[in-house]
Amino acid sequence: MQNFTLKKYSAEFLGTFGLSFAVALSVSGMFPVPTPVIAGLTLGLFVYTIGHISGAHLNPAVTIGAWSLGKIKTRDAGFYIAAQFVGGALAYIMSHALIFPARLPVADTMWVGIAELIGTFFFTFGIAAVVYGRVPSQMSGAIVGGSLLLGISLASPLSNGILNPAVALGIGSFSLLYLIAPIIGAVAGMQAFARLSGER
Repeated sequence: MQNFTLKKYSAEFLGTFGLSFAVALSVSGMFPVPTPVIAGLTLGLFVYTIGHISGAHLNPAVTIGAWSLGKIKTRDAGFYIAAQFVGGALAYIMSHALIFPARLPVADTMWVGIAELIGTFFFTFGIAAVVYGRVPSQMSGAIVGGSLLLGISLASPLSNGILNPAVALGIGSFSLLYLIAPIIGAVAGMQAFARLSGER
């Protein structure tokens, strides 16, 4: 039991590091594919590869949203979030050791917060459909990755479209707004799906 618990936390650390590192390299122009696509594909990949271990949250806001639904215990949620931030921090260190990645500008305005909230709302609305088994399991990665792509696309005109406090840390764009807005959006998005679908 303890071994499996450690595997869950390790999976969250590894997955968040991989996602944050991929995004850090992408915003620096290392890939020919746009960053939202890289982020969606990377998250979808991790859903398929480590989803059966930890659920592949890879995002403190997603973990808190799942906790609000009673889908994760408080103790596990705390360790998940710690593992995610450590993964994001390591991605920041590694990306700066290999290259000097571009740092997205951080603007703490009301509209940035609203954009991050709305983007995360629709991102986690899609995740909740997977959590409640409303989509075929073989489509889970595509739905989660596609939901992230949609959320980033909706948020990007007004914000950096990060939707993930750990990734914000990983790319050097961390701020209080990029922490709080995604958490509010995630709780709202998951609760909205649960209530609309009759799960709560």
